[in-house]
Amino acid sequence: MVPRRRRHEPEPRPAPRPAAEAAAALERYLAFLRDVRRRSEHTLRNYRTDLTDFLAYAEEQGVPYVDAGRGLGRAYLGALRDARVAEASIKRRATTIRAFYGWLDADGVALGARPGDSILRLRYPKATRRLPRFLSTEEADRLVSAPDGGTAAGLRDRAMLELLYAAGLRVSELAGLDLADVDAVNRLVRVTGKGDRTRVCLFGGPARRALRAYLAEGRPELVRGAQPALFVNRAGGRLSVRSIQAVVRRSGTQAGILRRVHPHLLRHTFATHMLEGEADLRVVQHLLGHSSVDTTQIYTSVTHRQHASLIDAAMRRAREVEARRRRHDAG
Repeated sequence: MVPRRRRHEPEPRPAPRPAAEAAAALERYLAFLRDVRRRSEHTLRNYRTDLTDFLAYAEEQGVPYVDAGRGLGRAYLGALRDARVAEASIKRRATTIRAFYGWLDADGVALGARPGDSILRLRYPKATRRLPRFLSTEEADRLVSAPDGGTAAGLRDRAMLELLYAAGLRVSELAGLDLADVDAVNRLVRVTGKGDRTRVCLFGGPARRALRAYLAEGRPELVRGAQPALFVNRAGGRLSVRSIQAVVRRSGTQAGILRRVHPHLLRHTFATHMLEGEADLRVVQHLLGHSSVDTTQIYTSVTHRQHASLIDAAMRRAREVEARRRRHDAG
């Protein structure tokens, strides 16, 4: 059965492996996603992991992959839940399985599930929606100020942090930026996001000052020869996603922030602070590169929660003042 896994990072089952025919179909599907749909390597790895696990489960149950039905899919998702796999991961796997079989059907593969048991109707269990975490304005200020502005690497790190926070970029988008993508005069950056979709993001004065300092004093000390990348490492090459994650984590520690700090936390912080400043939801959707406004909508729940907390605190203070007044009048 499905082994017990860490909640935040489920791993593929080591055995059994899918049958050769199922594995070949999976490779054709991944090639389609890579060459036609232009999915990222990260997405392809997730698809491979999820589908390999399901196809192995079908093999273990003695069901040929073309005969897998909704009942088998539900049993698999139930086994994942029993193994305490995170609900978001179960949701993703259900969607991935359904997409794979939809592609097989469109590609002319005869699916053999019983009538009424089509795996194309597989749906994921409703997941509990967790609100994004974010930094306070004071924490964000401490974070972007943490790197040493007296070194080339420190200037680079500060510029990266400012841009992550000011423009709400994904870490992969930041790593992929070239010099030609940044317009410091007009405070614009051209970003290539998911699905190779391009959008233009804005950033403010602090990010512009940090970028200009890095370009004038930091980058020339790091770069070697002709290098289009905006952010470079000590060897002069493009800074990797993993390196950027390490910079953000280290800066969080230096800033004395008592929680795990990662690039996506800054993206959450950008969206939350924008909406707290009464930015239009559709504008924030565009700046984040969300294909659906429903994805952006969750940040309004965060701001509503913040407002409710402020109201509750104000009410408590008012009640305390009223209680003191009554005691004074009674005395």
